[in-house]
Amino acid sequence: MARLVCPYCFEKSRRRDLMFRCVGGGPGRLAGCEPILDEAYQRYLRGGTAGAVLPPVFAADGRRPRAVHDACGQVSLRRVCPHCHNELAGDYCDVPSKLVALVGAKNAGKSTYIAVFIRQLLNQVGKELAASLMACDDRTSRRYREDFERPLYERGELLPVTQSAASELHEPLVYRLTLVRRWWRLRRRRALTLVLFDTAGEDLTSNDSVDQHVRYLGVADAVVFLVDPLELPGARADLRAEESAGAAVAPADDPLDVIRRVTNLLRAAHERPAPKRLPLPVAVALTKVDALGERVAAHSQLHLPRPRTGRLDLADRGLVDEQVRALLEGWGAGALDRELASSYQAHALFGLSALGHPPKAGGVDPAGISPHRVEEPLLWLLHRFRMIPATRPPKRRKG
Repeated sequence: MARLVCPYCFEKSRRRDLMFRCVGGGPGRLAGCEPILDEAYQRYLRGGTAGAVLPPVFAADGRRPRAVHDACGQVSLRRVCPHCHNELAGDYCDVPSKLVALVGAKNAGKSTYIAVFIRQLLNQVGKELAASLMACDDRTSRRYREDFERPLYERGELLPVTQSAASELHEPLVYRLTLVRRWWRLRRRRALTLVLFDTAGEDLTSNDSVDQHVRYLGVADAVVFLVDPLELPGARADLRAEESAGAAVAPADDPLDVIRRVTNLLRAAHERPAPKRLPLPVAVALTKVDALGERVAAHSQLHLPRPRTGRLDLADRGLVDEQVRALLEGWGAGALDRELASSYQAHALFGLSALGHPPKAGGVDPAGISPHRVEEPLLWLLHRFRMIPATRPPKRRKG
């Protein structure tokens, strides 16, 4: 089995080298080891001692789900990364994982996208795919509930811009996705661990910050670029005028510059200089397509819902790809698509809206949240990962 990548420090380890943390003392247990300062975990926390005083870590065969700590005789189920000493969920250690990096310039709507995307996977899309999505640890459950779900869905608030990693420690969302595929009378379960990261726009505005704050890109299995069409120079003039209604607008980060910087980092990480193409699949999604209005033709596939068949519909996929490409060309941003084609072995274009309606009065539209095609990039990736099948266009008859 391939080496395990820690979703917190992004270091690779053999599974046998994973360590265990002693369970320590407590009611109903044997006299356990006293907490000590965990220097490796303290470094991960950037020097703070709060939260870094824990029962000690000990070596054992990390391929096994449990180990006995010789010092106190207690059984531990808490496997940890040998580099940063973050606890790793059993599902993450034992189920194949895919790290999906979610990147984009400031104001691309990454946090809102994550909030709606997870909600869709838990409900409508999960039902369609016969899939279950479960958080692998309490940290993921707590972060999604407190930072994403409650503000957006319960209070109707727009989510704040992600803080820079220089000022706030980012943690990933780690989920186990299980799908049931039926073939004749057989039922086959397939699972993978899905690790999602979001990163602040300012962490992607210079080569130095990209290298310092988004090292995880070098170990990602796929990348989803979110692009706010309002930030594309060719589309900005008229779209921004409508959105801002005369208000001052902060200078935009050019999405093409962000993609170029990330591509350069990936080339260095994979040791694939140009003109070689990078092996990982890349999805590029225009967000906020609801704000484009009449600029998207009424008959466009971008206005239609995705066919809900539990498969990737390649006919629909091809039409969306063509229409997003045409929009980019019309805005003078066709270079984005051409650079992706020359840099990656597989890339696809998408158009989506997390909210379904433009915000009103600084909050969610009173009509509610109506997601449009937010799950489509993941379905494409799941097909690339051989997790779901595809529906191919019918062949044309000759003559």
